[in-house]
Amino acid sequence: MRENLVLGSNVTLGDDVEIGANVVIHDDTVIGDGCIIQDNVVLGKIPRLSARSTASREPLPGLVLGAGAAVCSGAIVYAGTRIGDRAIIGDLASVRERCEIGEAVVVGRGVCVENNVQIGAFCKIQSNSYITAYSTLEEHVFIAPCVTTTNDNYMGRTEARHEQILGAIIRRGARVGGGAVILPGIEIGEEAFVAAGALVTRNVPAKRLVAGLPAKAWRDVPPEEFLVV
Repeated sequence: MRENLVLGSNVTLGDDVEIGANVVIHDDTVIGDGCIIQDNVVLGKIPRLSARSTASREPLPGLVLGAGAAVCSGAIVYAGTRIGDRAIIGDLASVRERCEIGEAVVVGRGVCVENNVQIGAFCKIQSNSYITAYSTLEEHVFIAPCVTTTNDNYMGRTEARHEQILGAIIRRGARVGGGAVILPGIEIGEEAFVAAGALVTRNVPAKRLVAGLPAKAWRDVPPEEFLVV
């Protein structure tokens, strides 16, 4: 089905691509073989930046969707981003420009991934979480629903902030529980566990469980919970 399809110039469509109704595909977008694009999706959108935005204004290359990727109903994926093979972008999700989304990543319903974010293969980001600009998630990271990351300790009030803006750095295999808040520039170590509702104000050591307001280390993560890949 391709009712009301709006197709920009120089768009590349692979073999066996499924496209739903009311889809907009902007210029220079590349869609790999076997991709699924559901209803009311916008691909390759050019950002409209405010005068005070810290995002780059350099020209963007086209969006690239890897083979077998799926973009679900109502989602928006911007130009300059690359989506890995078999990744899923859930209903009503937004993935901004200059992001790298790895193989088989799941971006859940209503998730917002801001600009210049790196997400490694096999990560799962559940519904309504917010991944702020300039964040890095390594492979096999799990983000539970409604997690909030931040990147600006000055909240826009000084020019000094431009040199210090940095999102979360979440290392391989770490898990972040529902409703947790992670302050700017925090590093969460490999295989660490952040409990639901925690306020993370300091770096979290590898393989440690933290909880509370503010979050404090409680114990080691049990070895039987470590990744086996």
